[in-house]
Amino acid sequence: MKYLNTVKYISVLAGMMLLMTGCGTITAVNNLADGAGSESMKMWDRWVDSKGDIAVATTWERKVKAGVTIEQIEASLQSISAEDNMRSVGELPLSKELEARTGKKEKFLKVYSYCSPATARMMVDFSPHMAAYLPCRISVVERADGLWMYTLNMDMMVRMGRKLPPDLERDAMKVRNTIWKMMDRASQGDF
Repeated sequence: MKYLNTVKYISVLAGMMLLMTGCGTITAVNNLADGAGSESMKMWDRWVDSKGDIAVATTWERKVKAGVTIEQIEASLQSISAEDNMRSVGELPLSKELEARTGKKEKFLKVYSYCSPATARMMVDFSPHMAAYLPCRISVVERADGLWMYTLNMDMMVRMGRKLPPDLERDAMKVRNTIWKMMDRASQGDF
């Protein structure tokens, strides 16, 4: 029985390798950044755990500490972005817009946008499709259990795709680390 399972496993593996060779998968895999497989598995696990919610798989979240106000979150975001030379490029106060349209009170929902213009340019030059991910956004969402913060999982751009040129990788990691720090510290009301 053990022998048959081993034969099945080897047969399936061989079949997958043949398919991958035929469709260019091996070439794509050879172009991936170091650690792309483990990052992909983290996303896969989040996707499975969320019962197929792709938004859960592709984002980071932080529960805002009880007692931290929206004003404290905003002050923290502003302070940290300035500290790391990220530019605030806009805000989208969705709950206020809905309140203005309906006249009814809405739970808080606001999107904050940030950018490092030089890094954005380098990333789009590397892959024009990256323009769809610009600018970096952090959303604050009021839920039944309090405030939450969400942003795109920036490890997808830095660690899961094609190998970035060294200068772009360095700058993209700076942006990634700043967004992570903004999420982490602002959720605590830390300036």
